[in-house]
This record gives sequence, structure tokens and C-alpha cells, in this order.
Amino acid sequence: MLLRTRLFTIVPAILPLPALGFAMLAVAGKVLGGARWDELEPVLRGLPNNVTTEMDLELWRLAVAIRDDAESYTALTTQDPSRLAREFQAGRVPARLEAGLTRFLDRYGHRAVAEIDVGMPRWSDDPSHIIGVLANYLRLEVPDLAPDVQFSKAAEDADAQVARLVARAGARSPLHAVVVRAALRRARLFAGLRELPKYQLVVGLAEVRRQLLHVGKELADAGILEQPDDIFFLDFHEAHQALPDHPGGAVPDLRELVAERRAAYEWEVGRRRIPRVLLSDGTEVEALQPAAATASDGALTGSPASTGSVTAAARVILDPVGAHLEPGEILVAPSTDPGWTPLFLTAGGLVMEMGGPNSHGAVVAREYGIPAVVGVADATGRITTGQRITVDGGAGTVTPA
Repeated sequence: MLLRTRLFTIVPAILPLPALGFAMLAVAGKVLGGARWDELEPVLRGLPNNVTTEMDLELWRLAVAIRDDAESYTALTTQDPSRLAREFQAGRVPARLEAGLTRFLDRYGHRAVAEIDVGMPRWSDDPSHIIGVLANYLRLEVPDLAPDVQFSKAAEDADAQVARLVARAGARSPLHAVVVRAALRRARLFAGLRELPKYQLVVGLAEVRRQLLHVGKELADAGILEQPDDIFFLDFHEAHQALPDHPGGAVPDLRELVAERRAAYEWEVGRRRIPRVLLSDGTEVEALQPAAATASDGALTGSPASTGSVTAAARVILDPVGAHLEPGEILVAPSTDPGWTPLFLTAGGLVMEMGGPNSHGAVVAREYGIPAVVGVADATGRITTGQRITVDGGAGTVTPA
């Protein structure tokens, strides 16, 4: 019912708006006589109406509130996130932390890392990741680097770039200036909505997960499954046959089948790299190519994703859950999705192994004004935590500092 009445009506209604925003950006570029991407890209910084950005800033505001409460502050800065998550679920954390985290999860608890996989626990199921991010935020002590300040500065920089582009168009004619101003304003107004269709989809998937877990619990209580979340390793036909009141006769023992599928799933999740191209016979094209060479100065190359340059210590993170990221460190990751973005607020830069200039991590880095390079082969293996590196998001290079 939720999928039919909400997702299948809301998502198609939303999609044209961000498409219009990016189309208006292209129109402005054409009217300007073919503006370069590095001139248009700053317009997309600090975008309004981005539900993921709003989520991240809401989490930052919670961290600010917690900083003023000694008991909550001590709990977050001294306890392991997983342990504190269990204490929170048992109702044994300081009152301000409990109230703030409950309020955040009421609104965003349906989200998760790798959230389009209904088998992944939601933040409301296990808030360890969010608690770890809050602890990271509390380490930020430089006011000018506060995420809300940085986001406001990004929005101001975008407005300044719009003004410059409008002035350039005005040098051609007043009509050119009017068209460019209108196009860029609409680009900023609508482009941030690109996150909303995915957000609505995840709302539906969270409800699907909740309903499936009801079935899983019934099967686990009947001894057919070991635990409720084993349900995610069955298809609908197998789950229906396993129900105790199914008229099909003897109920099959699905525990061995689930164990085999869980093992295969965990092996796949452990992959360090996903092939971008596979031939019909299973050949991995990239594996046949010679290994990417490192430049004489030790530079790694990738695709420019977000302009700017930063030199700082690297932090290699393979799984964001419980990750420790000091403010200003450069995040080096295999790839990212919306579940990673709370880490972006205090990151000094971003390096990703996978993805292109339009991948999620690249787009969000541009909005936050974080220098980023993506598509850097084996970045998490060739860069080590603590190593000082320079990320040049315009040139698409990562070099030892």
C-alpha cells in the first residue's frame, strides 16, 4: 500500500524538478557562450532544499546541544559507540542525549549505509554510526570550521559566483543578464531536490523491512529460522511456504539454505573493488589492463570532482559505522552513499576509488565545497591513514605532501 500510494506517485512528481534545475544550469552556460564547468560548478555549492544536507546539519545542531551538557558530552567522548547505542536502546543514557537522539531518529532513523539493501539495519535499529559521528563532531573546536558556518560560506560563495556570471552576461546585453540570472536562480532552487526521490524510496524500503521482520520473527519463533533477519535471505515464495499456517503440508527447514546465502552475501560484501565492466563470459576487462602507474612524484590520478586544493592527513575508512574521522582529515574511501555524508561535514577533502564526477560522493562534495578526486584506483591500498597528502580537486590528482 505504501509503495503504491506514496512512492509511485511522489517520486515521479519530484524527479522533473531537479532535472529542470540542472537543465537551467546548462542553459546559463550556453547563454554565457559556453561557460566552463569550473565556472558553473561553484553555483551548486550550499544548495537549499537538499534533504540529506538538512539531515547532516540537524545532526550537527544536536552535537552543539550535547556539547553544553556535561553528562552527555562525557558519555559520547569516553564510551564506545556500539556500547553507547545499546545503552541508548535500553534507556540508560543522559537525558539530553536520549531526547536529541530520539528526535533525530524519529525523523531520519529509516536511513542507513547502503540503504537500498532492505537487509541492512536502519539507524533506528542500530544507531552506532550516528553516535560515532556525533563523537567526531564534538572533536571540532575551531568555530570557523563548524559545518553550519562552512555551509553558509558555501552558499555565499555560490551567490557571489552567480553575481559574477550575471555581470559577465550583462556585458553582452541586458537580456542575456536577465536570462542567466533566472536560469541560475532556478538551478539553485531545484538542483538540491535531487536527493528527495531517493529519500522517499528509502522511506518505503524501511517500511518493507519492518513488515518482513514481522514475518521473520514469526518464522524464528516457530524454529524455522535461526533469527528474524534470516528472512532477507529468502524469496517471497520460500517465505510464504515456510509460514506455519501454509496449506502446502510439511514446512521445509530453511536454515541451511539461509546459512549458504548469508555466507555468499558476506563474501560479496567483503569485496574491495567492484568491476565496472564485465564481458558476457565473466571476463573483467580492467583486470587485463596493466596496473596504473604512479607518477614520479608519487601522484595518483583520478577524475576531478570538486575544485579546490587541501593538504592534510589522510584517514582511510572502509566502513563508516563507528569510523573515527578527525576534523580536517581527508576521507579516503572505496565509495560513498547518503549514509556516509554525515562524515563529510568535518572532512577536509575526499578521495574515492569508485565513481565519476556525477557520483553521489562527488556531487555532495561540491555542495559542501570539499576538494574531491574520484575514480582513484586502489586509493585505500596506496594511501595510508596518517599520511599527509594534497588533494587537487581541479586537476584530479592526489600527491604526497
